[in-house]
Amino acid sequence: MIYIEYIFTLDPVQPFTEILIAELGGVGFESFVETEDGVKAYIQKEDWHPQLLEDIFILNSEEVQISFTQAEIQQQNWNATWEQNFNPIVVDDRCTVKAPFHTDTPETDYTIIIEPKMSFGTGHHATTHMILSFLLEDEVAGQAVLDMGCGTSVLAIMAAMRGATYVEAIDIDAWCYENSLENIDRNGQPHIVVKQGDASILGDRQFDTIIANINRNILLSDLQTYVKVLKQGGTIYLSGYLEADREILEAACTKLGGTPVKYKSRDGWIAAKFVF
Repeated sequence: MIYIEYIFTLDPVQPFTEILIAELGGVGFESFVETEDGVKAYIQKEDWHPQLLEDIFILNSEEVQISFTQAEIQQQNWNATWEQNFNPIVVDDRCTVKAPFHTDTPETDYTIIIEPKMSFGTGHHATTHMILSFLLEDEVAGQAVLDMGCGTSVLAIMAAMRGATYVEAIDIDAWCYENSLENIDRNGQPHIVVKQGDASILGDRQFDTIIANINRNILLSDLQTYVKVLKQGGTIYLSGYLEADREILEAACTKLGGTPVKYKSRDGWIAAKFVF
């Protein structure tokens, strides 16, 4: 498999790197490695075209200077690439997310071992971190939980560890599907059901809790579908969008009968809890 690698340099680096990653994810980039002065971003050659960056608004922002180079690269040892940049994290002093090669890590209530490869979700990104925090705060024991846009399935694994009796993890990306199966097995959670697809594959099963950590456009497009498979009085956790989009997502949820219960904010990103 051949990839196109973009190396972006930003000044200032934050919070604009996070915004750039969000926009690049929306046009097909699959993986990101943050660097000291920006980010490396990867997209499959078959998904690339010369006009790909024309709709990336932050590239035209007057608030940040961005330069980049691009190169075609052959398939490589992706593990070696991210191992150089992946350190363990601890969420709320209760959950450690680490890679298989990490040995000296804190002892916490929960330990999740993630080998992300080309999938999104190690807990380092603000959105994943905040949803992990929500799952540590709230009870999901005995519940049916849906993780939409599951990436590595770190959030599905957290829900299972917290006692959810049925967990379904869905992602449209083949890398994420395969990687989720590996991570679920690695963490001893074989009852998690992994599916490849989008919201259109949701069936008749009803869920107590739905997690959707994706991006603003997909959330707005699929929110009604989520609500249809949510039990009365159920909870939806939304993330993957910026503070500037908080009002539009809240309005969309309210229109469908949702009540905002709590928000978290981190590095310019939002995670929200709604009850329907």
